[in-house]
Amino acid sequence: MSYAVIKTGGKQYKVKSGEILKIEKLPDSKPETKIEFNEILAYGDDKNIEVGTPNIEGAKVEADLIKNSKNRTILIFKKRRRQNSRRKNGHRQQFSLIRINKIFSKDGKVLSEAEKIKPASKKEEVKEASSK
Repeated sequence: MSYAVIKTGGKQYKVKSGEILKIEKLPDSKPETKIEFNEILAYGDDKNIEVGTPNIEGAKVEADLIKNSKNRTILIFKKRRRQNSRRKNGHRQQFSLIRINKIFSKDGKVLSEAEKIKPASKKEEVKEASSK
């Protein structure tokens, strides 16, 4: 199984084709669009690996943006004792949900490709529900 190490949003992720990832929100991105990651730090499989210095020129990873959203609320509460001083804040970090489609090597060859997602027909859904 081929994998790649990409850098986005100040973080590094080890990705495989077909995988769904939650990453930092990508600016100016709309759902259902293709995204290309060019900062590839390494790629390989079980037998061999190619490591960049720091990046591998020409290698890339293609992904589909599923949606942009926000995480659950994190409460920030600060209190100074005996001074009647307290402050309550909330924060919701934004993220992008992506699905990795293809991993390309530095010479443009496809290392791994995700399977196409087939939307389930209504007849198949009814059969699955009735069999349970």
